[in-house]
Amino acid sequence: MLKLTAFMAGLVFGFGLLLAGMANPSKVLAFLDVTGTWDPSLALVMLAAIGVAIGPLTWARRQTRSVLGNTMQLPVKRELDPRLIGGSLLFGIGWGIAGICPGPAVAILLTGHWQIIVFMAAMLAGMLLFTALENRRTH
Repeated sequence: MLKLTAFMAGLVFGFGLLLAGMANPSKVLAFLDVTGTWDPSLALVMLAAIGVAIGPLTWARRQTRSVLGNTMQLPVKRELDPRLIGGSLLFGIGWGIAGICPGPAVAILLTGHWQIIVFMAAMLAGMLLFTALENRRTH
């Protein structure tokens, strides 16, 4: 049931990204182009997503178990540290260069565009590098 729920949530998320046009790199880059032909639609999508998420997150904070009976795992760390800031900067730079982030990349992976395949390969390489560095750091 857990895998089915995760799959369904991924489908809804991917469909929402496609419907909102967030899987179109030129639309994302137009949002980031604040000095040119700025397209505020991404900001509206983000605000709508925050609005939709407030209710379930408020409910989840008061629970000890998820709807499926698993232990509730919400972030507890609240301070900013160099790793968080560095990761955010790296993510933002990549987003600005490619005009795509991981969610939309997965949603449009099967289109076969070589740019998305290169992006996904680079993202996976980065994840493997992080895992290796993190394992080295903790040992």
